[in-house]
Amino acid sequence: MILDEIDKRILRALQKDGRIQNIELAREAGLSPSPCLRRVRLLEEAGIIDRYVAVLNPAKVDLSLSMFARVWLIAQDAETIDHFIEAMTRLPQVVECYIMLGESDALLRVVVADLDGYRRFQAAHLTRKNGIQNVKTDVPSQIVKQTYALPLD
Repeated sequence: MILDEIDKRILRALQKDGRIQNIELAREAGLSPSPCLRRVRLLEEAGIIDRYVAVLNPAKVDLSLSMFARVWLIAQDAETIDHFIEAMTRLPQVVECYIMLGESDALLRVVVADLDGYRRFQAAHLTRKNGIQNVKTDVPSQIVKQTYALPLD
């Protein structure tokens, strides 16, 4: 599916507010409500709109600490990587997991309440049993920008 400017306006508006009413969305897209709704359905069916979610305030749910863990695996074979991926997908504290090209094998973003919670998480889960040889943890001192919106130019 090739996106035209109207589709991009719809997507920009939905990325800002996934609960926007169709009438307001149509106004922002420059359409009447019926064609706007039809386009949204097409974007959903094409998989461009993957899902709708609520973005929570981490401090309000006592998960205000994000830690970035650079992970080195015990081996680079498919079995080790698959085992690691399976283990990380089961852990709710791991909110992002990337297999990396470069110095480390993986990068995790882990959310916890505090440093002690991260220490317990690391001791229990970032271990050899999950295919991990070494972990280096980075602690962000300030969030400058955090968004889920993709730039649709």
